[in-house]
Amino acid sequence: MQRRQFLLTTLAAGMTRGAQAQQQAGGPGQRNAITDVAGLTVGQAQDERVRSGVTVILPDQRATAAVDVRGGGPGTRETDALAPWNLVRSVDAIVLSGGSVYGLAAADGVAAWLGVQGRGFALGHKSGVPVSPIVPTAILYDLDDGGNKNWGFNPPYRDLGLRAVRDTHSDVALGTVGAGYGATAGSLKGGIGTASYVTHDGITVGAIVACNSVGSVVMPETRRFWAAPFEIGREFGGLGLLPGHAAAEDWGDAKINPSPRANTTIACIATDADLDSDECKRVAIMAQDGLARAIRPAHSPFDGDTIFTLATARRPLPSGARALLTARIGALAGDVLARAIARAVYEARLPPGMGGRSWSMLRD
Repeated sequence: MQRRQFLLTTLAAGMTRGAQAQQQAGGPGQRNAITDVAGLTVGQAQDERVRSGVTVILPDQRATAAVDVRGGGPGTRETDALAPWNLVRSVDAIVLSGGSVYGLAAADGVAAWLGVQGRGFALGHKSGVPVSPIVPTAILYDLDDGGNKNWGFNPPYRDLGLRAVRDTHSDVALGTVGAGYGATAGSLKGGIGTASYVTHDGITVGAIVACNSVGSVVMPETRRFWAAPFEIGREFGGLGLLPGHAAAEDWGDAKINPSPRANTTIACIATDADLDSDECKRVAIMAQDGLARAIRPAHSPFDGDTIFTLATARRPLPSGARALLTARIGALAGDVLARAIARAVYEARLPPGMGGRSWSMLRD
């Protein structure tokens, strides 16, 4: 009886909120960026000569977090620490980086900066014993984008991570910047994208993504984004979808000859709701649908497709309806991520000397 009453109460609450949503719809936050989530800033740094870079998502205090990996070729650091059965389950920063395995060193620079600030995990505080900053990281493959990768024993990623975390802002640059500097999305120039949504009852959900996918983000032989049904206003051109249907094996501008570990879309979802680690995990799982809405194909053996979720906990959730609210946040996360992916490619431009095509070069 208790379970039945709980389900009835939850359904009633959902119907009430649905009616309220129809009366007062939500929309993008002030910046249409992940930094619309209170308590977050973003830092980005790139090396134009190397054609690679780093993006850091920095909460102003430790944030509950989780991760979900769906691609067959991921590259990550400290993701096991976020498992709900382990000790930490929270982060001091999240790093997205180019550079394949070399890019994992970006977290070294971020961790060093956090350690100097005294920010990190500690079982106790003893003089002379540093804290341990928790900096989960995901990387994408941009080693073959034509940049100068002859770095010998000194890959630039530690320094790029340090530069990025030292210079974080509420305003987030899009396109050819940070971890997306050398990215390609299918056969088009990829990049950094971000988007946000604030619900009618005040919950904020944001996403930031570095899109470097095997799959295409546009319909075959067009410049129309697969994510078009989720566009708000003209945030990535306002072109809509063409009528018709998608052929089962027509991938359009996908990379024709993918190779293992040669791609990957990596992202971070954030919300101001006080989600616990299990709830963050569910949101990360649901957010993966945003990749499927915006990229065709997604989750291939050649992608990494790693999504972090973090919660800044500025907005307490009522205890009686947490499962329903988690579902709402997860659904919004998928939509927001799809929009961020399209914005990444829409805003990307070819850096000096890089071959290929950007979205702006396409014609229907």
